[in-house]
Amino acid sequence: MNPPVWPYITPGIADDLFERLPGIPMSKRETRLLLLSHLRLQSESVLWDIGAGTGTIPVEAGLLCPNGRILAVERDEEVAALIRANCDRFGVQNVEVIEGSAPECLSQLPHAPNRVCIEGGRPIKTILEKVWSYLLPEGRVVATAASLENLYAISESFAELQVRNVEVVQSSFNRLEGRGTHQSFVAVDPIFILSGEKLD
Repeated sequence: MNPPVWPYITPGIADDLFERLPGIPMSKRETRLLLLSHLRLQSESVLWDIGAGTGTIPVEAGLLCPNGRILAVERDEEVAALIRANCDRFGVQNVEVIEGSAPECLSQLPHAPNRVCIEGGRPIKTILEKVWSYLLPEGRVVATAASLENLYAISESFAELQVRNVEVVQSSFNRLEGRGTHQSFVAVDPIFILSGEKLD
C-alpha cells in the first residue's frame, strides 16, 4: 500500500502536490490556511465551497472534518473532474462535486450548510443573497475578493444581509524561490478574505 500523499494532521498541503489545469485558479497554501481558519470548521460541518476551482479547500476541509460533508460547486465539467481527481489523490471520500452554476444550482444541493466558502462566481451579490437564505443559524460565510469591485460588492452585501461579527483580512505573503543562481522573495498574490456569522 502506498503511503498517503499528505501524511499529516495539520492543514497546509504544499501547492505542488495538487494536480493542476492551465488557467484554473488555485488558493495558494498561505491563503488557504487563512480561509480555513476563518471557516472555523467543526468535525461534522456541512461546507459549501462555491467556485471550488482546483479543489484545494474541499480536500483540506475533507481531511480536517472526516465526519463532515463538503459540497464543491463548479460549473466547468473538466474542472469538476480535476476536483474529483485531487480528492482521490489525497484519499478524501466525503466531498461531493456538484456540476452547476451558482446561484441557479444551489436549490438542488442536498444538505443545508453551516459553513460556506465563496471563492468565485458572478454576480457575487446574488450568490451571497441566495447562500444566506440556505445558511443555517449560527453558520459562517467566508468570501474572497481579489478586485476592488468584488471587495465593495461583498462588503455591501454583508451590510444588507446584516452579517454579524464581520472580519476582513488582506493577505500579504512572500516566498523564497530560486531564480537562476539566486534566491529571491516573491510575493503571493494578495487577496481580501471577508467572513461573518448568521445569528438570527
